[in-house]
Amino acid sequence: MGPDAPTRQGLSSENVERLRARFGKNIIDSQQGHSWWSSARDVLSEPMFILLLAASAIYFVIGDAAEAFLLLGFVLAIVALTAAQSHRTARVLASLREMSAPRAQVLRDGERGLISAAELVPGDLVFVDEGARIPADGVVVEVHGLCVDESLLTGESEAVAKSAIDSEDNRLIFGSMVVQGQAWMTVSAIGAQTELGRIGKSLLTIEEGRSPLQIQTGLFVKRFAMLAILLCAALVVLYRWRYDSWLPGVLAGISLAMGILPEEIPVILTVFMALGARRIVTAGVLTRRMNAIETLGQTTVLCVDKTGTLTQNLMSVRVLWAGGRKQILDANTRQIDEPLKELLEYLVLASEIEPVDPMERAFHQTGRQFLQPAEHLHTDWTLVHEYELSPALPAMAHAWHAPERRHHAIACKGAPEAVCMLCHLDGADSEAILAEAERMASSGLRVLGVAKANHPGSPWPTDPHEFDFSFVGLVGLMDPVRPDAAAAIADCRAAGIRVVMITGDYPSTARAIASEVGIDPRHLLTGQALNAMDDSSLRNALLTTRVFARIRPEQKLRLVEAFKARGDVVAMTGDGVNDAPALKAAHIGIAMGNRGAEAAREIASLILLRDDFAPIVTAIRLGRRIYDNLVQAISYTVAVHVPMVSAVMIPIVFDWSPLLGPVHIVFLELIINPVCSLVFENEPERDSLMRRPPRAGGIALLSSKAMIRCFAIGAVVAFAVLGVYALLVYRGLDPTIARTYGFLSLVFGNVALIFVVRAMNHRHIIAGAGQRNPYLWLVLLATGAALTLLMTVPMFARLFSMAALLAR
Repeated sequence: MGPDAPTRQGLSSENVERLRARFGKNIIDSQQGHSWWSSARDVLSEPMFILLLAASAIYFVIGDAAEAFLLLGFVLAIVALTAAQSHRTARVLASLREMSAPRAQVLRDGERGLISAAELVPGDLVFVDEGARIPADGVVVEVHGLCVDESLLTGESEAVAKSAIDSEDNRLIFGSMVVQGQAWMTVSAIGAQTELGRIGKSLLTIEEGRSPLQIQTGLFVKRFAMLAILLCAALVVLYRWRYDSWLPGVLAGISLAMGILPEEIPVILTVFMALGARRIVTAGVLTRRMNAIETLGQTTVLCVDKTGTLTQNLMSVRVLWAGGRKQILDANTRQIDEPLKELLEYLVLASEIEPVDPMERAFHQTGRQFLQPAEHLHTDWTLVHEYELSPALPAMAHAWHAPERRHHAIACKGAPEAVCMLCHLDGADSEAILAEAERMASSGLRVLGVAKANHPGSPWPTDPHEFDFSFVGLVGLMDPVRPDAAAAIADCRAAGIRVVMITGDYPSTARAIASEVGIDPRHLLTGQALNAMDDSSLRNALLTTRVFARIRPEQKLRLVEAFKARGDVVAMTGDGVNDAPALKAAHIGIAMGNRGAEAAREIASLILLRDDFAPIVTAIRLGRRIYDNLVQAISYTVAVHVPMVSAVMIPIVFDWSPLLGPVHIVFLELIINPVCSLVFENEPERDSLMRRPPRAGGIALLSSKAMIRCFAIGAVVAFAVLGVYALLVYRGLDPTIARTYGFLSLVFGNVALIFVVRAMNHRHIIAGAGQRNPYLWLVLLATGAALTLLMTVPMFARLFSMAALLAR
């Protein structure tokens, strides 16, 4: 069986540090970090910067070195700005990946704790249980019904049983998944020294496909790029025809291309999603799939478990019932009646030796509190055989070798109806027990039945039905409802999101908890009734049903598929291995971070860092805010390019002096980028954010109506800017002064568009202007400072082919 629990110490902190220095981290395929150089290289390969470099080269050819160097300086500034933004985004994503890395339960300095699997060292004593991924190569030192899926290396899908005997069966391989049981293992190899590392494989993170938003924005930019090519070619030809010159025409074409290309949009999308994920993680939800942020605002149905999500997962034994005697346990209870001690004795014997689940811990704690070690706790007994829970039989049994007995003692616990069936009770006895179980459940208790049997030992039956069980009693556990659950569910209801509770508990328990948290329990569906329904009947039942009870894990998948068939966007919580298919099928799978199995965490899009319902609602709120702000940023980007394009093309069409060159476009880009990535990303949420229905699926980021509105407000600014410029040109003002006033008008127009777009989102301009956003004023101050330098320092003004108006 391995070392007894009291004698386990694990490695000391000093040994861990020494071994880590020798062996390094437990990482197989350490990917290269995102360096500043790689960020800058990515930026330099973008079309916008190729155009800038081409414009600089043309200025050198035509002999305008000052303009060429200024443009190169701006190129470096934008490269630095964009690379910093890209590097910041990469760091956020890297930190999120590190947080979502596999974890390990390790014993060090005699204390058991949860650490990142990357921190393991050879010699560590690690506890693994159902749903966990083996975090390193190791050797089993104690095992309780452990079966492991090793298909990652062997290709064999059938689970392999493990034992603590010195053989191939006691070896555990990094990357394999525990499908049943639990064990203590000693780490024998980490990282590249593991079996997985030696054959060159790695546990790669799941590659995400392009999200709908990424596809939309990609098409959006491509369409603008095609338009830019056509208009630039036309402008170059027009310039050649009107002025009989090619190089200035090419410069005008480059300016136009830079004005048209919305290069900011893919960057905006990446930045918003990465920084949005960081916002969400501060709310207690870790994002593993970036496209889940898009989907949060579309969620129409939220399927949640009862235990640990709506309740506190602080299980305590509340009621004991045996032989017609019933006792309620509370803080004042000092002892229990003698007939109930046998119930508690067999309850503990039927529980896990190394409890992880809060319910199992509650059984052990109650046993230590009310049972005498010499009489009922049996610390000298040895566990020799186990029968695990299964979908067919929701009960588990332990067989114990007792030195003072001639027979092995069998302890069983599970669903009351399953235990009654194992005891082969007649109809009257079974009905009486189940009626009592129903009464206990109606007060919100989780109810289990307990049975006992004797058996001579080996050979062991393959099925617990072969034991001659006798019924011992019922136990009721209390799990308090989370104090913030009702308010969070009310927020969901106001936001048009249906909260559906799915639990394996009794219907009476489910109704009691649902009523307490504000979920309508009137229409309840049990797992048995679900099995009797065809798909059409189930979809109809979903119209009114909010509570599902006595649901088995495999039935959750059918419920998710049924909601999806109705057109719902489904978010679902889960924590076990059996929940993985449903989590994968849901649009947003949400795994429990503390009690969730590694299998569920790997499949899920989101991971709750604390097992609570409120962070899910906060994540939905933030998802809606992120999407709203993204729409604002894209709206501004579209609108602001209209006056830029107009300011390049219209003067050439009407035979005016050029208003904008590449250097002016670059200056404007230095304003636009921070506005989009800083100002709009930090916009506060709208007051009505959680009082509107979920966003419909499949709609464009900017609808045709919204696109027309963006072009319209951009056209108004373009008309005003060109109106100022035309008036000054026709009055015969010096072209340099006219260009200066025209450019100032364009900058002020761009600033005004920030407020207009914010007002569009907040429905009226006063509300939009009143929303506090400190980054807005920082950007405006920086813009004002740059314009002041331009207007007061003649050298700067000349570089922009403008006049220093304030210097006169």
